[in-house]
Amino acid sequence: MKNIQLEDFTKYNFLSSLNFSPKGDTACFVVSNCNLEDNTYDSNLWLYDLTLNKYHQLTAFNKERSYIWLQDNETILFQGVRDSKDKKKLEDGDEFTQFYKLSIRGGEAVKAFKIPMLVETIVEVDEDTFLFTGIHKVGRKSLIGLSDAEKVEELKSRKEEKDYEVLDEIPFWSNGGGFTNKKRSGLYKYVVSTEEINLITDEYTSVMSLELSEDKSKVVFAASSYKDKAAINDELYIYNIKLDELSLINGEEKFSYSYVNFMDEEKLIVLGSDMQEYGINEDGRFYLIDINTKIKTLLTPDFDKSTWNSVGSDCRYGGGKSIVRDSKYLYFITTEIDSSYINRINIDGNIEKISFNKGSIDCFDVKNGNILFIGLRNQKLQEIYSLKDGSECEISKFNQWIHDELKISKPERVEVETEPGVVIEGWVLKPVDFEENKKYPAILDIHGGPKTVYGEVFYHEMQLWANMGYFVFFCNPRGSDGHGRAYADIRGKYGTIDYHDIMTFTDIVLERYKNIDVNNVGVTGGSYGGFMTNWIIGHTDRFKAAASQRSISNWISKFCTTDIGFYFVDDQNGGTPWSDEDKLWYHSPLKYADKVKTPTLFIHSEEDYRCWLAEGIQMFTALKYHGVEARLCMFRGENHELSRSGKPKHRIRRITEITNWFEEHLK
Repeated sequence: MKNIQLEDFTKYNFLSSLNFSPKGDTACFVVSNCNLEDNTYDSNLWLYDLTLNKYHQLTAFNKERSYIWLQDNETILFQGVRDSKDKKKLEDGDEFTQFYKLSIRGGEAVKAFKIPMLVETIVEVDEDTFLFTGIHKVGRKSLIGLSDAEKVEELKSRKEEKDYEVLDEIPFWSNGGGFTNKKRSGLYKYVVSTEEINLITDEYTSVMSLELSEDKSKVVFAASSYKDKAAINDELYIYNIKLDELSLINGEEKFSYSYVNFMDEEKLIVLGSDMQEYGINEDGRFYLIDINTKIKTLLTPDFDKSTWNSVGSDCRYGGGKSIVRDSKYLYFITTEIDSSYINRINIDGNIEKISFNKGSIDCFDVKNGNILFIGLRNQKLQEIYSLKDGSECEISKFNQWIHDELKISKPERVEVETEPGVVIEGWVLKPVDFEENKKYPAILDIHGGPKTVYGEVFYHEMQLWANMGYFVFFCNPRGSDGHGRAYADIRGKYGTIDYHDIMTFTDIVLERYKNIDVNNVGVTGGSYGGFMTNWIIGHTDRFKAAASQRSISNWISKFCTTDIGFYFVDDQNGGTPWSDEDKLWYHSPLKYADKVKTPTLFIHSEEDYRCWLAEGIQMFTALKYHGVEARLCMFRGENHELSRSGKPKHRIRRITEITNWFEEHLK
C-alpha cells in the first residue's frame, strides 16, 4: 500500500448527472477527470445498461457535461462546441448554445440546433418543441431574430462596452456567475422547424426550475421577479404549452420554494418554507397545492429534516438530481446526523425512508421503481450503486484502485456533551503509520455552511495530512445540519455556542488521544470554517498555526460587498450596519484582530463573490499591522468553489500552501 500524495486527486474519477432514459432500461452519467496539461477538467458521457449490467463510455471529446435524454429513448441531446468556427465565434464575443444529437447505439454526434443565447436548462415537449431557460439582459437587444448585419452591429456595440460595468441593482454579481446586473434566466419556447423563439416570462423574471406534466401539456416552475433589489420570496407558475397561457399559482405571500412538481392532474407537490421561524436557512416542508382553487395544504407539519445532501467532501465535480418524482411517489434526499439517505413521500404525506447505509448520496434517479445513485461509501470515492428493498449493490469500479492501493485512515467517532443536553459528533483520523510511542502534530478542520455536516466519507485533504503524519479531527457543532431546525439555528450567536462546541470537542480529543502533541496543533476551515478560524485566533492562542480560507472577517463589509450579503447578514445576525452596527461588529473576527498571536495563512479567490476578497485582505492587513506572522495567497480566476472545483493546478497550489504552512509551524 502506498501513501496518498498531494496530487493524487488529479487521478480520481468524479461522477455526476445520473439520469435514466425515458423507458428506464439505460442510464447516462458524466465522468470527469483533471486535465493538468490544459488546467481544466475533461468530462464525457457514459451509459449503463440495466439489462446487461454493463457500463461503457459514449463520448470522448472531453467536453460533454450538460445533456438530456430525448423521448425516443435512443438519443442524447447535449451542449457542445466541437466546430472550430463556433469556438472562434464565441471567443470573438458571439453568444449562442450549440446542441448536438448522439445515438446511444453509436456513430458520430450531429448538430441539432443552435440557440442564440446562453441556455441553462432545456426540456423536450415533442420532437419539434423545446422549453428552456436562457440568460438575457434586461434593456439589451437580444440576438434572437436579428439579421446577419444587425447581429454584427449588436456584437460590435457589446464589444465597445466590455471595459465598463454599470450597476443599478443588488445583487450585481454572483459567485461563479460574475457580474449579473440586469441578467435574468427567462423561460423560452423554441420550435425547431421554424427556429422560432419566444420569451414566456416577464423580462425581469428569473426561473429556477422546470417540471413537465406527464402528458407534457404543461410546465410548472418557481420564479422570482425584481427590480433594484432581489427578493428572497418566490412565485409559482404553470405554463400551458398548447394554449400558450401563463398562470400565477402562488405569489402573494413570503415563501421560498426549493422544488415543485405535478403530483397528479389537479395537484402540485411543493417543498418550501415561509422562513418565519428559523430564517432563510429554514428546512422546507412538503405542501399540496390544488391547481384549480390554489389552496395550499401542509402535508408534513412534524417533518424536521433537511431535504438535500449536506455531507461535505472535496472529491466531487458536477451535480445531479436530489429530488425525483416517479409514479405516485416523490423521492428525495435527507441529511440525518452525519449521512444522507433517500426517502419518498406520497400524496397523503406519508414519508418512508428507503436507504439505510451511512455515507453520502450525491445524486440519484428513479424510473419504474428502479433506483440508481452516485455515492460515497466506506471511505471509497464515488461509485454508482443500485438500491432495492433497502439493499445497495455497487455497480461501478471507477475508483476502486484508490481503496486497493492507497493507505486510508479510518475515522474514529467521538461524541462529546458540550453542555447538558447538547451532544455533538466528531471524528479523529490517526496518522496512517501510527505508532503508540510517538507524538504527532494535529489539525482541526472546520466545515463551511455552517449548515452542512462532516461524515464518514473520503476527504482528500484530510487523508493527505493523515498520510503525512498528522492527527486530523473535525466535528459538527451547533449550526450544522442533520439534527433538525433548532440545532442548526445559530442566528445572532455566531462565535458563541458554536465556538464553545468546537473548543470543548478539541479539549476532549486532546485528552483522549495522548499521542497528539498539544503544543503543535493547527486549525483550518473554509467559508464559515474560515470565519471560525478567524474567530478562534482572536479568542485563544492554543493553536500553533492557522489557515483561514475564503473567510468572513467583517459582517459589515460582507453585507455591502457580497452576492448574498444584503439579506444573509441581516438574517443570520439580526441587524444591518444601520440598525445594529455594534452587534455586527461584536460578531466580526476583525474586531479581535489586535488580540491575535497565531501565525496565519489566508487563502482567498479574487472572484469569490460569496465571501469577497476584502474579507481575507482585512484580516491579513490587521495581523500584519499588529506584527503577527501572516501570509495571503490569492487565486486569480477562481471563486468560492476553489477547493472543490477550482482549476487543477490552482487546487494543487492551495493544498500545497496550507500543507507547507503546517509543515513549517507544526513540525
